Amino acid sequence: MPRRVVLAMSGGVDSSVAAHLLKSDGYDVVGLFMRTGAHGESEERRAKTCCSIADALDARRVADRLDVPFYALDFEADFGRIQDYFVDEYFSGRTPNPCVMCNIWLKFGRLWEYGKQVGADFVATGHYARIAQAPDGTRRVARGLDRDKDQSYVLSGLSRELLDRVLFPVGELSKADVRAAARELDLPVHDKAESQEICFIPDDDYLGFVRRRRPDAETSGRLVDEEGRVLREHDGIEKFTVGQRRGLGLAVGEPRYVVQIEPLSRTVTIGKKGSLTRPGLVASRFNWQGPEPEGPARCLAQIRARHRATPATVEPLPDGRARVRFDEPQPAVAPGQVVTLYQDDMVLGGGWIDAALDD
Repeated sequence: MPRRVVLAMSGGVDSSVAAHLLKSDGYDVVGLFMRTGAHGESEERRAKTCCSIADALDARRVADRLDVPFYALDFEADFGRIQDYFVDEYFSGRTPNPCVMCNIWLKFGRLWEYGKQVGADFVATGHYARIAQAPDGTRRVARGLDRDKDQSYVLSGLSRELLDRVLFPVGELSKADVRAAARELDLPVHDKAESQEICFIPDDDYLGFVRRRRPDAETSGRLVDEEGRVLREHDGIEKFTVGQRRGLGLAVGEPRYVVQIEPLSRTVTIGKKGSLTRPGLVASRFNWQGPEPEGPARCLAQIRARHRATPATVEPLPDGRARVRFDEPQPAVAPGQVVTLYQDDMVLGGGWIDAALDD
């Protein structure tokens, strides 16, 4: 009997080629599409997001082309949980990462639960990442070979117990290779644009989405400088994120940045660029894919999707927390974002940034 794998098919080129690769390797592939309720039919939306009705149709067309069984699952209620998380984080003065939550709760949570119900041995996605065996014998997420497309940063929340059941078929390929394979196979999505925005905010107007979701929230407060002097009033902390430069409503000559957000007092502190740098951070809800170190351990730390991982030392703390100290101070350490730690190319672990360390 061939091994069965459930594959998250988004209607994009990566998961479509992943379906072909899995089938070529002899797997019994079942394609699954997540119906989230994030509907939209415009070409603009089609080019920027996944999970729309048009994407579902694309995924079904690919599945038919490859002769893969295909099912659309209703995850609208579960997806509402991710949207609520996104909104609540902004109203708490934090910067959310919905893609990480989607991976934990849906793609490797609910999809895998469904997979087990239909007798699947594995769950797969089109992420540019790999599963590799570390020298200590543990299996971990590793960077994709195409470093420009590597998505391992958003996969540090996958539990160690799950990794034996995860497949990333395109992780060994470059994006150019994937496009070429799709063209050779004459897949109908071979020239489809990549999704770029948060799937439930296709127009990139996150502030409008947040405020529509919580229309009665009162979060106005003060914009102050680093000495505590009031610069002006603001109409909501959800408008700001650590590291932000534009949209501050200030004209002070020299560029200013958001360096701190205090949700209880609803105070947003503005400072010079040098004030953004911090020597480290404390993270909670830490997930160790490798063995938890018994003391300080060397690693590389990545604090956002487009941040280059930097040499650091991590120290486990009680209650699922960890302290990370960078060799060189890093800018814009934003509470609410994820820190992913690496040893060489392999994920050591990851957690949610609670606070930046002071100098």
